[in-house]
Amino acid sequence: MDLAELRIFAAVAELTSFSRAAEQLGLAKARVSTAVQHLEARVGTRLLQRTTRTVRLTPDGEQFLARCRDLLADAEHLHAMFQPAASGLRGRLRIDLPTILARDLLIPRLPEFLAAHPALQIAISTTDRRVDLVHEGFDCVLRVGALGDSELLSRRLGELRMCNVASPAYLAAHGMPRTLAELAQHRVVHYSGALAAQGAGFEYRDPASGDWRMHPVHSVVTVNGTDAYQAACLAGLGIIQAPVSGAGRLVESGRLVEVLPQFSAAPLPVSLLYASRRQLAPRVQAAMGWIAQVLQPFLAGNEPPAP
Repeated sequence: MDLAELRIFAAVAELTSFSRAAEQLGLAKARVSTAVQHLEARVGTRLLQRTTRTVRLTPDGEQFLARCRDLLADAEHLHAMFQPAASGLRGRLRIDLPTILARDLLIPRLPEFLAAHPALQIAISTTDRRVDLVHEGFDCVLRVGALGDSELLSRRLGELRMCNVASPAYLAAHGMPRTLAELAQHRVVHYSGALAAQGAGFEYRDPASGDWRMHPVHSVVTVNGTDAYQAACLAGLGIIQAPVSGAGRLVESGRLVEVLPQFSAAPLPVSLLYASRRQLAPRVQAAMGWIAQVLQPFLAGNEPPAP
């Protein structure tokens, strides 16, 4: 099997474009198209469905891409076995990050990672939806919140402590809540991925039982993204419950004010997800280690680094 053709096919599949793959690989578009055609002829099936506007994987192509990534990762491991560490890492990384963590913590520190590995290319997706790591071609995903059932492997990094905050303008208009009962006179910004109006409330730990409970609170604004969630709070539209790692800086600057500190929400677990240990190329291992290192000061209950 020709590794060069496999790399070209993987690039086209991940970028869903022959032109973008050619640009990224520094090849002529005709060379990329020919390589994919040769590969399809060699394996005896159509791997990519082409139209004038789109390129997408066929069912056979989806299965082939998964094994293709395994082979390329194995080849990279073999190549790196006898290379000096000082030679740095090469290749392309595809990572999905939560919007706020990417904006406030990880991207500001990205120059130092790229300075250590100047031959790397990184594609970063910043979204609050749950991406499909395998089918969308991500090397790893940083996820905040419960993981649920999954065949993916995970490495838990720790937990994000939470705080309750509101804008000075909101508190000037509605007053400072001192007890849960006083929340009846207040409103929250409701976060819902599906923009469902139901379920708005204020999460807190019952001091008697130790259980986490939801206190119903009125809401007039529902959002489905963390940027909008924070922006709505800054605009005075209600109280939000947000990680200290992001909201804490706004509290320090005076743009937000902490409220009801004795009733913070449950901390949010933070995990790195990846498809298989066998698929972890050296560049992916390095990126995951760097992400864990950058986030470590902001997390509680950190998991020790993997050996």
